[in-house]
Amino acid sequence: MPSVLVTGAARGIGRAIALQLAADGWEVHAGVRRPADGEALTTAAGPGARLAPVLLDVTDAAQLASLPDALPERLDALVNNAGIAVGGPVEGIGLDALRHQLEVNVVGPVAVAQAALPALRAARGRIVFISSIGGRVTSPMLGAYSASKYGIEALADALRVELRPWDVKVALVEPGAIDTDMWRGAMDTADATEASLTPEHRDLYAAHLKGMRGFIKRVQKQTIPPQKVVDVVLRALTSDRPRARYVVGTDARVQLAMSTALPTPAMDAAVGKLMGLGRPD
Repeated sequence: MPSVLVTGAARGIGRAIALQLAADGWEVHAGVRRPADGEALTTAAGPGARLAPVLLDVTDAAQLASLPDALPERLDALVNNAGIAVGGPVEGIGLDALRHQLEVNVVGPVAVAQAALPALRAARGRIVFISSIGGRVTSPMLGAYSASKYGIEALADALRVELRPWDVKVALVEPGAIDTDMWRGAMDTADATEASLTPEHRDLYAAHLKGMRGFIKRVQKQTIPPQKVVDVVLRALTSDRPRARYVVGTDARVQLAMSTALPTPAMDAAVGKLMGLGRPD
């Protein structure tokens, strides 16, 4: 029976991955930040499922240090899924918020991989990073988030080559807009982003904030089910020759194609128009 650690398993894509793998007979170690989340996940998995919650905040040094003791000696896979999104114009993002964005989305996944690698190496396992199309194409007002995803893509690329001698394979999954809490609550996040700005920046970026809200409304109507990501993760985990990257969703493929085909000024103009970023009044 193969074993896997899934981080950020309490909700969204991570929850869907953990439950699907448990249903498929995997021994799932599900990283959650609260005991109540682990209990809810165990209940959802149902009787007989081999799903064990693991208290794991990827920014908690003590929990990361104890992670190897919570894992089997041989671990077949790690799905590094935990992540957050910090929005706002680069000029107005608080530096503490930027540090937290990078700590969760870049440092955290690397710390988890470091803790799990002895067990992964013993099993000749594999690592799947849940990235984003935002790790290939940057969106205005999401610069911090994109920076974190670009960062984890670079580190995953390095790991993929570094771990070849031990046949530990590394893959990146790059979804577009998925129907999860992140997008369902995106308007609340936009409100919080605006509230976090100084009055001066709220005034300077009023048109951007308005455009961002309009963009969110459009995207919320086009999100795809988390199962689409789950299906791709399963391929990445079970294929004899997994790809380095898997792009998920029509919107993600369109963005990637545009970024490849268009000159930078044209791409900038297209993205600005898509996001409704006009000139200030």
